[in-house]
Parts: sequence; structure tokens; C-alpha cells
Amino acid sequence: MLLVMSNTFMTLAWYGHLKFKEWKWFENAGIVAIVLISWGIALFEYFFQVPANRIGFKGNGGPFTLLQLKVIQEVISITVFLIFALVFFKTEQLRPNHLVAFVLIVIAVYLVFKK
Repeated sequence: MLLVMSNTFMTLAWYGHLKFKEWKWFENAGIVAIVLISWGIALFEYFFQVPANRIGFKGNGGPFTLLQLKVIQEVISITVFLIFALVFFKTEQLRPNHLVAFVLIVIAVYLVFKK
């Protein structure tokens, strides 16, 4: 859950600003303001990401190796981004090649966990 929350804030920080111009109070914001707002959102990402990695890392008593943690995080990141893109950016379309790419990433998770 911590990784899901972290990636939700990350996606908002990285891509949410692309929708800001549609909101009246952001329409005249310059790049510096947008960067500072995105950094503020990204701060919340770290509130979830750092504990997730510390708790999940095998070296700290967690169940996952560093490589496993990273691959899990990438799948969560892409899943959160996919939902975000389809909900907030109605012009984006999910095509068959996108689905194949996602399946390949899930296969990567399987391979990372395979002994």
C-alpha cells in the first residue's frame, strides 16, 4: 500500500501539472511555480516511498531483495500511471501494443522472483 500511495503522488507530481492549465488559478503560473508545486507534491511521495523500501528490504528484515523491490515499484508505477492517464487524460488511448508491453513487465516481475 505504501508503494501505491507513493506512486500516486509521484504520478501527480510528474504529470498532474499537465492538467493545471485547465484550472483557473493555475492558468498563468510560470514554470518555476509549476516546478515548486510539483516538488511539494513529490515530498508526499517520499513520505511513503522511503518507509516502503525500508520495511520491504530484506537487509532490514523485509521480504524483498533490492532488485525485487525495484521491479515491484515499476509495475505499481505503470499501473498507477495507466489509471491516471485514462481517467484524467481522456485523449489517451490504450492500444494492444501497450497491453503487450504491460504483460512483458509483469513477466519481468515473475522472472525477478524466480529462484
